[in-house]
Amino acid sequence: MHKSVLVVEDEFLIAMDIQLLLERRGWSVLGIAATVEKALELLAHDLPAVAILDVTLREGSVTRVAEALRERNIPLVVASAYNSPELIGGEILAGAPNVGEPTEERRLLTVWMNWSAPELHSGICRNEATSSHAEGLFLSRGTASP
Repeated sequence: MHKSVLVVEDEFLIAMDIQLLLERRGWSVLGIAATVEKALELLAHDLPAVAILDVTLREGSVTRVAEALRERNIPLVVASAYNSPELIGGEILAGAPNVGEPTEERRLLTVWMNWSAPELHSGICRNEATSSHAEGLFLSRGTASP
């Protein structure tokens, strides 16, 4: 299985941080989508091993993307400040691992490793020892929990 990820995030710097973090650990970023339409377009051309979704994009929630991923049996991780992202993005997000917003690199990697299949996160395990705490990944937008 190839280690590819779809990143759905409308904040450019956050998306780039996620991309660099995952690429340093051997993942290939299939694409970065700032809109639901772009994410669906990317899914029409190639299927990632996993996806990380910001629950709310400027244009609205990622519900349609989450549904498309689930239809294709592609696991997803949510990046949300909301304790219950399903209240924003719909029941399709219930039970999805939530790395939080803001979050640090270590939290994202821990959730990724604990939740995804071993063959998907082997690159993260191999490289985690070289990860610097200063390489923090912050997914902050100043969003408040409901």
